[in-house]
Amino acid sequence: MEILAFGVQSDERPLIEQAFAGHHEVRCLDVFLNEDTAPIAAGYETISTSVNADLGHRVLQTLAAGGTQMIAQRSTGFNNIDLPVAERLGMTVARVSFYSPYSVAEFAWTLGMAVNRRIVRASNRTRDFDFRLDGLMGRDLHGRTAGVVGTGKIGEAFTRIAHGFGMRLLGWDIAENPACTALGMEYTGKDRLFAESDLISLHVPLLPDTHHLVDAAALKAMKDDAVLVNSSRGGLIDTRALVAELREGRFTGVGLDVYEAEAGLFFLDKSLEAVEDDTLARLVTFPNVVVTSHQAYYTRDAVQQIIDTTLHNILDYRAGRRSENVLVPAAPTS
Repeated sequence: MEILAFGVQSDERPLIEQAFAGHHEVRCLDVFLNEDTAPIAAGYETISTSVNADLGHRVLQTLAAGGTQMIAQRSTGFNNIDLPVAERLGMTVARVSFYSPYSVAEFAWTLGMAVNRRIVRASNRTRDFDFRLDGLMGRDLHGRTAGVVGTGKIGEAFTRIAHGFGMRLLGWDIAENPACTALGMEYTGKDRLFAESDLISLHVPLLPDTHHLVDAAALKAMKDDAVLVNSSRGGLIDTRALVAELREGRFTGVGLDVYEAEAGLFFLDKSLEAVEDDTLARLVTFPNVVVTSHQAYYTRDAVQQIIDTTLHNILDYRAGRRSENVLVPAAPTS
């Protein structure tokens, strides 16, 4: 059986081809799955998709009409998939429920340190042989407060690094993580966490209850010199409200690896096109903001785990097995 993989980056292709060798043939495409590209999947029983694929009802209907019965998404998040429609169409949907939490946690810290110590601004200056220090002053994080929103595997890894910096630890989650508590984390309400933290990092999934978790009120509650980092999902932050606060000169820095309207932008080269997203265009102009293109997970270790799990999800589907990665099980046969 040949697998059709959408949204494959050039670095990923050899890893996917090597992993699938001896199991299934795989056709890798650099285009992302959406309404325009869905017809390409006609005749493929199984496809693999990336995190920014459009798997809404129209795309799912096109896939089902073309014979697709199994979707193996190469990500943990699945907010881009209309699961009830997939179930109604009798499609199996699986995801990668776990991969290296260190990839994201370490990148979140990279963003936090980059904006705190003005690394991007300093690098741009030295390229022009401008070696002044004006405007580059940061702050020690030792002794300050880290607010960790979401203390699952990634949040725990982030917390361990914060503990290494010697920071006071505040956490917010629906359930306490004993490993974080053992490091000295105090669990509290999110309002207090936002108000007291010097550095806030988001590590919760995007669900209806967490959409715009960081809204205008939350942003106003934060310290004027706080650092805010989001390496989870763009929809956790009300970006328009964030821009309004940045225009008031607030925050030491904001590091964003995700953006709520990133679909159709991130992972693509838009450098020669007019920017139609006014909010993003304004966001990247602030000197205390660093935006990256959803690359926190993008280490060889994490990507290899994602590919290996995706392969196992497909093998399980072919063998009639079901694992914790299955979001929508196969329809029962008559």
